[in-house]
Amino acid sequence: MSSGDSRITGKNFGLGSSREHAPTIMKITGINAVLAKSFARIFYRNAINVGLPAIQCDTDKIEEGDELEVDLEKGKILNKTKGIQLTFPPLPSVMRKILNDGGLLSHIQKYGDFRLERRESNGE
Repeated sequence: MSSGDSRITGKNFGLGSSREHAPTIMKITGINAVLAKSFARIFYRNAINVGLPAIQCDTDKIEEGDELEVDLEKGKILNKTKGIQLTFPPLPSVMRKILNDGGLLSHIQKYGDFRLERRESNGE
């Protein structure tokens, strides 16, 4: 995952945020990921759709200024500052593909549709 600032939060992050504007603004301002104990469902999907990783994990061992390295595929966060590793459920491949393409709109523009199953079976 690219370097940049991450937003570390608590429970039910994004509650009341029903539009994609909140994660879009976060991304525009240089936030490269949001790590939270839990997310409001619609914020979570909007974040993925705009290309902002939303990672559900235990944030208690992360403090302001900690340098983090996040591996979305393996579900691992290395806190380089403290020398500890945290885990989270790896993001499904479809979500990683959307994130890697820069968001859902870019993904659809790149492939012309949203039928991921066909591309996966063709090795794309």
